[in-house]
Amino acid sequence: MNRRRLLRNNGKEFYDLKLYATDPQQVVVVDNGLVQVTFSSPDGHVLGIKYNGVDNLLEYRNTREDRGYWDVVWNEPGQRDGTFERIAGTHFTVITENEDQVELSFRHTWNVSLRGQRVPLNVDKRYIVLRGVSGYYSYAIFERLEGWPAVEIAQIRAVYKLQQDKFHYMAISDNKQRIMPMPEDRQTGQALAYPEAVLLTNPMDPELRGEVDDKYQYSLEDTENKVHGWISADPPVGFWMITPSDEFRTAGPIKQDLTSHVGPITLSMFVSTHYAGRDAEMKFEDGEPWKKVFGPVFVYLNSVSNESDALQLWKDAKQQMVVEVESWPYNFTQSEDFLPADQRGTVTGQLLVSDRYINKRLMFGQSAYVGLAAPGEVGSWQRESKGYQFWTQADEQGHFLVENVLPGDYNLYAWVPGFLGDYKNDTMISIEPGSEVKLDVLVYEPPRHGPTLWEIGIPDRTAGEFNIPDPYPTLMNRLYNDNHLEKFRQYGLWERYADVYRDQDLIYTIDASDYRTDWFFAHVTRNVNNHTYEATTWQIVFELERVNKKGNYMLQLALASAHEAELQVRFNDPSSIPPHFSTGVVGGDNAIARHGIHGLYWLYSIDVGSNLLQIGKNIIYLRQARSSTPFEGVMYDYLRLEGPP
Repeated sequence: MNRRRLLRNNGKEFYDLKLYATDPQQVVVVDNGLVQVTFSSPDGHVLGIKYNGVDNLLEYRNTREDRGYWDVVWNEPGQRDGTFERIAGTHFTVITENEDQVELSFRHTWNVSLRGQRVPLNVDKRYIVLRGVSGYYSYAIFERLEGWPAVEIAQIRAVYKLQQDKFHYMAISDNKQRIMPMPEDRQTGQALAYPEAVLLTNPMDPELRGEVDDKYQYSLEDTENKVHGWISADPPVGFWMITPSDEFRTAGPIKQDLTSHVGPITLSMFVSTHYAGRDAEMKFEDGEPWKKVFGPVFVYLNSVSNESDALQLWKDAKQQMVVEVESWPYNFTQSEDFLPADQRGTVTGQLLVSDRYINKRLMFGQSAYVGLAAPGEVGSWQRESKGYQFWTQADEQGHFLVENVLPGDYNLYAWVPGFLGDYKNDTMISIEPGSEVKLDVLVYEPPRHGPTLWEIGIPDRTAGEFNIPDPYPTLMNRLYNDNHLEKFRQYGLWERYADVYRDQDLIYTIDASDYRTDWFFAHVTRNVNNHTYEATTWQIVFELERVNKKGNYMLQLALASAHEAELQVRFNDPSSIPPHFSTGVVGGDNAIARHGIHGLYWLYSIDVGSNLLQIGKNIIYLRQARSSTPFEGVMYDYLRLEGPP
């Protein structure tokens, strides 16, 4: 046990770290003079966080394992329902203990006697407390050994449940922060069609009456999900989850996921199927070995002296987030599985775009998303969940720098806002410690068959540019009123389709309609009588002055989302059996119900025989044929009809 002593450095006061155990098999405590963290042993759950005069920021009335913990949802292949399991260590070890740093390990080791009862993983949960730091770091090493049974993993996350009596104000971005309902408000409210959504009918705060609460309304894309949390007014204290890197998250940089929500609860999501479906699950075969480090993430605590300054805590948390991002990768972790900067590599290059139907010259890949991920097919990164991914955004001339890449073999992937499709470089990129890989100029040729005859939307992988209706006045979250940029986060917008198109389905006329007002953001079912839903058929009407019989046409159809949908496409014959094209049943991202403007990206290049078109008026029929629930449907990203080359 270290002796506690006060140190002064540049006017700041720091205490040595103190580590002690009231009973090594029950409780372990780490105290750096700013924050005191109590862990259960050997489980490794966070039992208490003492800070700024508050004995425990966590909900002390919850059971020991239900305050701060890691969990996993898993199933054996063939099982439909997942098993929820809190990750509990069975062996506690002090990794490092000195006046500057304490690192603790709570390790769980799997063996065959646990088959069917515990997820077949070794998990080493680590916690780091540093001298003079207002908070602590958390990470975990997950491992499978050869010979272990097959398993599917749908979720890995860290969870913190805060004191209900203190934390009422939630902040996840500059324009998404507010006083939140209490858990009891959800219990007394009215359950809505989607299970997680509740209409607040008798909340403790009368200002919230008539609003909808749904945790998915507070989702963020991973690139934006770097800091979120809660503020207590008495005393004015902030509790923040800071995630300085996306490298250990799954399914790419624009995957959406949960942040904080009613509880008060703060999450760090590492693996999930949210906004992606089972396509993003980790699926391990019999005998498949694997190892990955999730984190570290930083639990940051801050305070101010006056309640009137409480909102300054959000600004301070953002500043601390920048500090953590600039410090990545950390150099103080003690596990050899987490590599510092000097054992990583970099990749640089320039991406250009070639599309002679837009510009005969090469164009810069302006603001392109460029990343390294596991070798795979074009676009496979958005379904990849086992490895690490490293992404950046190119500058105006397409120059990019991907930093801090772990050693290994990768493919380079990219997509360029404003251009259709995905880019993949076929060269295997091998990263070694300290390597600097300089690539030649890369040229992306987006999918293109011939000249553009017409187009609908913007190829940006979202449906955000289309018509997003106003919510029902009785089903609003006031946070997203007043022309909020994320109007699509409102509940129940899918039901507005039947209101807007009461007498007939959507008909869009090229050169007359405007996609911003005349193309509904989601192609959903029609509610007939609250119990029955029917399929809907949209029409695109366009004129052709001539039809080239010597070559085929092409319909480029990009979906921003699909949920248990079947999109059928017919040309000038709404009754054609079979349809001229069908996606088959695709998608499970649930982005419509979960208020996301995109899920997984799907691109279909549909060959259109010239015999299907005619001089004069033509109609394309888009039928979403599945209709058992209100949530089956697709969101379009972009549609383009191309003539023969």
